Amino acid sequence: MTPATRIGAEGESVLAAVGTVVVGRQRSLRLALAAILAGGHVLLEDVPGLGKTLMARSLAQALSLDFKRLQCTPDLLPADVTGSFIYDPASREFDFRAGPVFTGLLLADEINRTPPKTQSALLEAMQERQVTVEGRTFPLPRPFHVLATANPVEYEGTYPLPEAQLDRFLLRVDIGYPPVEDEVEVLRRRLARQREEAAVEPVLAADGLLALQQGVEQVAVDDDVLRYCVDLAASTRSHPAVEVGASPRGAQALVLVGRALAVLDGRDFVLPEDVKECAVPALAHRLTLRPETWTSGTTGVEVVTELLGRVPGPAGARS
Repeated sequence: MTPATRIGAEGESVLAAVGTVVVGRQRSLRLALAAILAGGHVLLEDVPGLGKTLMARSLAQALSLDFKRLQCTPDLLPADVTGSFIYDPASREFDFRAGPVFTGLLLADEINRTPPKTQSALLEAMQERQVTVEGRTFPLPRPFHVLATANPVEYEGTYPLPEAQLDRFLLRVDIGYPPVEDEVEVLRRRLARQREEAAVEPVLAADGLLALQQGVEQVAVDDDVLRYCVDLAASTRSHPAVEVGASPRGAQALVLVGRALAVLDGRDFVLPEDVKECAVPALAHRLTLRPETWTSGTTGVEVVTELLGRVPGPAGARS
């Protein structure tokens, strides 16, 4: 069994375990797991009640990651995220009390309900895997990943994420309403377990995710696929509906997630189809549309979908 085949088999086991409690979300789960295998963070954006929190908790359980949930509210302070120094009368010193960011997988629930100052407390953690409090730097545990949720249809009392923070999310994944049969199955399983809570058995060992992530780093990417990733990202910068296109970080996201999708399929090389599968989740949230385009209802998803049909793929990619 090749390393890619082994990683693919373990990834499928994780998806199967999570699928025992999260019904009918194969595409969203696959993309979220691919982003984690690629070492990144995920923004789950959709209306409430679609299982975003359950998905995050189930992934953490299957991957044997410590899990903490941060409910974002307008009065949340940066110290509520990172932690702070507390005076200890016994020792007459200030001791650092770690915040919820010190975990393996942090669920930032309704991240757009907390003000920008608190949102920015996550920037250093997401990018540098560390936090700085009162001039002292504290490294975060590894692996460390953020799954944030946001409600895209309710704007009252919310603070839209700035472009700099959106860019820190490797993927933005929508959930969508389930088909009728899947929704019936959700109710059927709830009745069968006779309780609200649903648990997933761990699939990986405590350090198993780090090993999988290291395996993903060994996946080969041909130069023509690299060029295709760059062409896709660059094409967003000249699109007439776009004011600010995807940065080179967008092209890098296509490569990183493409490798993870390849190993989930048991391959040690990336195909153009892997890039196409993750193009919308990797690029759409990195686009700033022109005001006149935004008011007409055009979205970043539509722009990237159009470009996928227009930008030519590699002519000699491996198959």
